[in-house]
Amino acid sequence: MGSLTDVIIYTDGACSGNPGPGGWAAILIAGNYKKELSGGEANTTNNRMELEGVINGLRALTRPCNVTIYSDSAYVVNAFNQKWLDKWMSNGWKNSAKAEVANSDLWKELVVLTATHKVTFSKVKGHADDELNNRCDELAVAESRKFK
Repeated sequence: MGSLTDVIIYTDGACSGNPGPGGWAAILIAGNYKKELSGGEANTTNNRMELEGVINGLRALTRPCNVTIYSDSAYVVNAFNQKWLDKWMSNGWKNSAKAEVANSDLWKELVVLTATHKVTFSKVKGHADDELNNRCDELAVAESRKFK
């Protein structure tokens, strides 16, 4: 296998009410190439939309890549960087309270997708001065408004 293409993916999720109408967004950047993706659901949660942003960003890649994902979601970033996912998987998708892990359907899909690529997760401050994070938020909020 040759060297992997470097890809940056910014992601965000938004929900009006929790649960309520929601939207997700992903911005993919590889070299001079930039692509915006977004979608939403009529009745969902903020965390599900955060996960959908990452899932759909990774799904858009057509071959294994070296990916850096920027998200303002501590839920998503910490699940990887603090090894929550490893614990959940070893406990049969149960959390520390022995309850089913919330959104396990999406986490399972994300585990498969991240195994295809070399992925690093990086936390960004939401609603601050990060232009691409703010653009993702705009896209996700616009998607959520389609369901009102």
